[in-house]
Amino acid sequence: MEVARGLEGVLFTESRMCYIDGQQGKLYYYGIPIQELAEKSSFEETTFLLLHGRLPRRQELEEFSAALARRRALPAHLLESFKRYPVSAHPMSFLRTAVSEFGMLDPTEGDISREALYEKGLDLIAKFATIVAANKRLKEGKEPIPPREDLSHAANFLYMANGVEPSPEQARLMDAALILHAEHGFNASTFTAIAAFSTETDLYSAITAAVASLKGPRHGGANEAVMRMIQEIGTPERAREWVREKLAKKERIMGMGHRVYKAFDPRAGVLEKLARLVAEKHGHSKEYQILKIVEEEAGKVLNPRGIYPNVDFYSGVVYSDLGFSLEFFTPIFAVARISGWVGHILEYQELDNRLLRPGAKYVGELDVPYVPLEARE
Repeated sequence: MEVARGLEGVLFTESRMCYIDGQQGKLYYYGIPIQELAEKSSFEETTFLLLHGRLPRRQELEEFSAALARRRALPAHLLESFKRYPVSAHPMSFLRTAVSEFGMLDPTEGDISREALYEKGLDLIAKFATIVAANKRLKEGKEPIPPREDLSHAANFLYMANGVEPSPEQARLMDAALILHAEHGFNASTFTAIAAFSTETDLYSAITAAVASLKGPRHGGANEAVMRMIQEIGTPERAREWVREKLAKKERIMGMGHRVYKAFDPRAGVLEKLARLVAEKHGHSKEYQILKIVEEEAGKVLNPRGIYPNVDFYSGVVYSDLGFSLEFFTPIFAVARISGWVGHILEYQELDNRLLRPGAKYVGELDVPYVPLEARE
């Protein structure tokens, strides 16, 4: 049998949630192009789509949005526990531990019936934003801000994180960014969530595992690396020479290339427009200029090889404009992706929740004799 390195090309289940055409650079949630959702939908509506497999009617959307809003607040003793977490901890470590602790506080933690999973999933989707915002405030030496039920999910997230109600434009920027990151098939963190849940563990454990997977720099942490690249380049004038030096050394250009896409990542196209808006209206033109020069210069060499900007390339400029330091870029990713994780777990459970048990090609020796300890000296 051939070994599929990194499970490349291996199909282990069926799904209706997400379709990716990597050759054409297309992404769909339940058949709807991502560009349409990012332009016309909201995070609440997109989350309903991911959990139910269809767009909601008006009353359904209102009731669903209200249900999420009611679940935003965290238990007081969990907030007190947050204050004992190390201030120096990475926000993804903070989120991972918070989800695990939240699960321990649920007396019905082990209930994985369909109804219980859905309710717990709504809880986590609503509370992820509250957890990340509370962490941001605590890192800044400030008290966490309680959520408001009269704001959208995106607007409330920004309000809790920054202490001021965002402008409609800022709320829309965050809404679009959350939609773009909400789902992306069986990437490492989603596969990790499914692998954990296939053992019939509780939802909190499966999501904790997914958060741990997303933390890695080759997955969710890649957007931090792009902003560090911008900082290293420093000025637009230096960008072309910097790219040439990197390519000459055969080093990676962060934010370019994707395991699936061999054309322009459609999410990057939407985020490029948002980044341009930020540059024009909010004074982050230097960062945007650097990225455009990097994209152009690196593209001369990389585009013919199917390497284009991915979703991480432009997202950092948008997040920075919305008041977040780079260490919070991956937690924002998680605030969005929790919807996809929960949706996939619900779908996989409905299918059959078959225990994942891949094999490996054995390449070691057999019948190796045991050597007594005294003979090994």
